[in-house]
Amino acid sequence: MNITQEKIDDLNAVIKVNVTEADYKDKVDVVLKDYRKKASIPGFRKGHVPMGMVKKMMGTNAMVDEINKILSEELQKYLTTEKLDVLGNPLPKLEDQASIDWENQKDFEFRYDVGLAPSFDISVGDKFKFDFYKIKVDKKDIDKQVSDIAKRYGKMSNPDVAEATDMLYGKFEELDGDNLKEEGISNSSIIVIESVTDKKLQKELIGSKSGDIVELDPKKISEHEGDQATALGITPAELKSLKSKFRFTVEKINRVEPADINQELFDKVFGPNAVKSEDEFRAKIEEQVSMSLVTESDRKLKADIQTEFLDKLKLSLPDSFLKRWIQASNEKPVTPEQIEEEYDQYSKGLKWQLIENKLIEKNEVKVSHEEVVEHTKGLLAQQMASMGMPTNNDEELTETANRVLQNQEEAKNIYMMMYDQKMMDVYKTTFKIKEKEVSYDEFVKIVSK
Repeated sequence: MNITQEKIDDLNAVIKVNVTEADYKDKVDVVLKDYRKKASIPGFRKGHVPMGMVKKMMGTNAMVDEINKILSEELQKYLTTEKLDVLGNPLPKLEDQASIDWENQKDFEFRYDVGLAPSFDISVGDKFKFDFYKIKVDKKDIDKQVSDIAKRYGKMSNPDVAEATDMLYGKFEELDGDNLKEEGISNSSIIVIESVTDKKLQKELIGSKSGDIVELDPKKISEHEGDQATALGITPAELKSLKSKFRFTVEKINRVEPADINQELFDKVFGPNAVKSEDEFRAKIEEQVSMSLVTESDRKLKADIQTEFLDKLKLSLPDSFLKRWIQASNEKPVTPEQIEEEYDQYSKGLKWQLIENKLIEKNEVKVSHEEVVEHTKGLLAQQMASMGMPTNNDEELTETANRVLQNQEEAKNIYMMMYDQKMMDVYKTTFKIKEKEVSYDEFVKIVSK
């Protein structure tokens, strides 16, 4: 067997694999002999089918299977030995496949297109400057959190008349002019009055009673397209082309009566006796809000770092190859138009992945299995504490953590989370970071830009 590489340019190459009969013959013979032993064919005793007949029946299929196995193994070995930094997987040239005469050929040449990762270097230091937004926790933020928690643990009631903080349960029905549209959209869902973006519609809904009918534009019931689509029971894509008005018939009014701010609520939220007064309750909430806001600030910092590196490095990718590979490797059929539509976002994500991998390598960032187990134990302990369960048995926590990590998807997510945390420490200690104190509203405005 002979494997060679022909470089097309810095991002594309063709790998040629020459397979001779000597490479696969012995393996095919073993397969055929094994089949002969087990074959039950009318007119012949088991194990006594003539080898000529076995070869005629199974020879070509066995040869194709063994050659494919050899190609897979040898290609992987070659990529590893030559240290080729490939993107995706090698793609066989389709024109070669069509010209193979499996029945009569003994020797074969297979060619594969390969996409190569761009070669680049990163020099990091304080020449990179970024703003880090330290978000102040205002009293109104704490008040809102307390109010939201009280509602979350409150009781549901069904009053006769709707107020501004209520939800309306009812049916959306598509109209054609003044009449219901034949076979139009019909879906039972809710309207959260506070979330209605159109103030005139919001005012009209306040004071609603069961049986009331309101004509409305569903795109005005929320600022989020996902919520609009869910209310109508359709997809966001279907929503974009929707022009119809709708009739909403109120069937029921749902009101959440907030829970009292007392020891019972404190215990439900933070566990028995973890908090013993409203001041402690608010302090605990402020601590949680502060932590979540740091996460938001970190996310903004990482986004700024991504943008800076992508702009400065201007990496190129083997775009044509990657589009072919996406289509070939996708579990579900995908059209070239769909690939084109989503490729820019995919390309940006892949470029950042290559940059981040280089940063991880340059800064020798590693995450050990032991660290992952300890981190998982911490997550489990938090979850158990919030449910009022004891967390002092370290052996049981370790056993549960190891069981969680047997799920490959869970383990991958936790590893990624820990790499993110370690890389954030690298960014904050390596780059020149200027802290800026802002309110949450100011931060939202900055992010939205």
